[in-house]
Amino acid sequence: MADTLTRPPGGYHPGAKDTGIVKPKGTATIRAHEGIETVPMGDRKPSWLKVRSPGGRNYNRLKKLMRSQSLHTVCEEAGCPNIGECWEAGTATFMILGDVCTRACKYCAVAHGMPTELDEDEPRRVAETVEAMELEHCVITSVNRDELPDGGAAIYAETIRQIHERVPGCSVEVLIPDFKGDEAALKVVMDARPAILGHNLETVDRLHPDVRPGGRYWRSISFLGAAKRIDASILTKTGIILGMGEREDELRQAMADLREAAVDILTLGQYLRPSRDHIPVARWVTPDEFREWKRVGEEEFGFRHVESGALVRSSYHAKEQARDLVAGGPGAIQEVLEKDIPAPAEVPGLNLVQLEMGRNGNEADTGGEPR
Repeated sequence: MADTLTRPPGGYHPGAKDTGIVKPKGTATIRAHEGIETVPMGDRKPSWLKVRSPGGRNYNRLKKLMRSQSLHTVCEEAGCPNIGECWEAGTATFMILGDVCTRACKYCAVAHGMPTELDEDEPRRVAETVEAMELEHCVITSVNRDELPDGGAAIYAETIRQIHERVPGCSVEVLIPDFKGDEAALKVVMDARPAILGHNLETVDRLHPDVRPGGRYWRSISFLGAAKRIDASILTKTGIILGMGEREDELRQAMADLREAAVDILTLGQYLRPSRDHIPVARWVTPDEFREWKRVGEEEFGFRHVESGALVRSSYHAKEQARDLVAGGPGAIQEVLEKDIPAPAEVPGLNLVQLEMGRNGNEADTGGEPR
């Protein structure tokens, strides 16, 4: 991991963005990588991670359409490796609420900072673009907007409604933030009737405080559990990124915890380091391992579907999931935990990682051992 330790502090800072003031994300080193040999930034990727550069006719048409409507896609902002395949197939994941996120996750290529505007006309433009693309299924995600009272839930709901009105046959999947645990905001989105309600856990419990400051492990899991209590007919979905330093027993525990919240769909993909200012890759996960994790998730833990592979991302093969799966009932976890805890980015002058909170909201041992 020596390629990160010698770099000056400052963090990922991609420059000016359309909708906010960008700030550095902080150091690229985390406690979980102490004592292990991480993958140097310049190392050649394994053969199974190589993809063709995008640039086909439909890709260029879609890119032009997005720019003409002043829309953002997570495909571009997060550097998704499947952008060529998906855009050539006429599918994309729209990123609403701007292109600057109030949180500073250590693995994410989306810019961090303070948003400066809220585009209330965005739902109309997204719906018009979905209609122009003649989509049968679309995915809507966003940056975190912690400065908004509802976290942007009303814009999500209006986007879903306008798509349903313009393209009645199009199913809508949303990949939402945690809205800081606000169940009322969650209900606003669910009342608009998306086909799939997604929220990503991203990593295991032990790594969560370092790589996802502002998020909370049990808040994310219980948020999905609360969604099932609100409306069990809607499929719930989450994603975990592998290769950031998690252990096998920790991933199994995360699967068990997610099933306590009755999560229907799980995606597993390989972490790809966006820049030297992001945390290093701890290791490359092999195709055989991904296949085994799919078996474990479906056969041992009972997920209705596990999409598992090095290049898998949250919206990969989303249309098939929305069409082919039937949602399960509520689980044991149905109430939101770890609500309304300020993220470090929201506390002026605070340079610490997030507070480590236990499942029931009590402070946990901060000695670094997994709970």
